[in-house]
Amino acid sequence: MNTITLKPIGLIHTPFKRATGTPIQPSRSAGARGRAEVFPEFAAGLVDLDGFSHVILVYYFHLCRGYDLRVVPYLDTRHRGLFATRAPRRPNPIGLSVVRLEKIENATLYVADVDIIDGAPLLDIKPYFPEFDYLPDCKTGWLRDSARDTGTDTADERFHE
Repeated sequence: MNTITLKPIGLIHTPFKRATGTPIQPSRSAGARGRAEVFPEFAAGLVDLDGFSHVILVYYFHLCRGYDLRVVPYLDTRHRGLFATRAPRRPNPIGLSVVRLEKIENATLYVADVDIIDGAPLLDIKPYFPEFDYLPDCKTGWLRDSARDTGTDTADERFHE
């Protein structure tokens, strides 16, 4: 198979400098704010984005090294298959987060409900479409019966080493 090369379109800046203390999902970030700085050569692509309340940030988990195919997810106590989790250490460590778009100034998106570690390379931005992205009859697999309340809403270092 051919090699895939991705070119960052910007950088994400947040108050979270390491995995420990970083919210595990945007819905658990309690309004944490950050910004996505888009490189000048991609700024024209931001036209018309300001009318959306939420965007999907696609980014590279820049602190992750290696992966295991069986992991204990944040919201569980049992080993699960990697691809049945959102653990960041993956063969292709790519993340996505639905964040609230507060404003755009120049080529910077100011966002809230961010769960991303500072310095993550931004790979793409997509508008969130609730009428297309919401699926009412979803099944949540093991999460439905897991130990959902593990006492933490933040990540720890084991998933980024």
